Amino acid sequence: MSELVQLKVDVLVLITLPSVRAAKKATNTIPIVMVLAVDPVATGIVDSLARPGGNITGLATLQRELSGKRLELLKEVVPAMSRVGVLRDADAPGSAIGFKEYEEAARTLKVRLESLEVRGPEPDLEGAFQAAIKGRARALITIRNPMLRRYTKRIAELAIKNRLPAIYEGSESVEAGGLMSYGVHDGENFKRAAYYVDRILKGTKRADLPVEQPMKFEFVINLNTAKQIGLTIPPNVLARADKVIR
Repeated sequence: MSELVQLKVDVLVLITLPSVRAAKKATNTIPIVMVLAVDPVATGIVDSLARPGGNITGLATLQRELSGKRLELLKEVVPAMSRVGVLRDADAPGSAIGFKEYEEAARTLKVRLESLEVRGPEPDLEGAFQAAIKGRARALITIRNPMLRRYTKRIAELAIKNRLPAIYEGSESVEAGGLMSYGVHDGENFKRAAYYVDRILKGTKRADLPVEQPMKFEFVINLNTAKQIGLTIPPNVLARADKVIR
């Protein structure tokens, strides 16, 4: 990050919480456009969404509503679900916040969560799934972060092997064999980030650019995976999918 600051680039576009934090520490003059999947206020990145302050603005996905929606979709697919394993990177800065957001939604649905914590660079994914089965989890959620994204296909394979219906925060997991995903449309997010860069380069003050929350979300279902784990997706759930992999 210090090398980019020394190069005096016009704008920094950053997509992970650690990189935004590093940039915030390195410069208070170069504009930073963030594309984060965590709450930037709760994590101390900006003062508020409407008035972010400093040199940081951009987009942020406030997960609370999305977390509740994912649990609701799992409950519709697995009505008898009472325990859900939440796979997460224990060392990731946004992991604890993400888990708390799922806890809030779980209380409403009367579902108990089990935290399945792993650590890099070689996370014990097998051990995490064994803990889920031992804890009688009936379904799985993965909190998306850069480390776990490197194991997207392996996580999907283990979910199938252990016959755990799973919902993910990004569609790349469903394309790799995961069952379902509900989250922000990444392509639209980056298009909007380009809009911020354009405005900044044309002279708009950062103070006039509040942090936005994405408005477009996508729900993806993999019917091949459903068949492999012996699960029937209810027609009313299937009808709401934006994309179905057959």
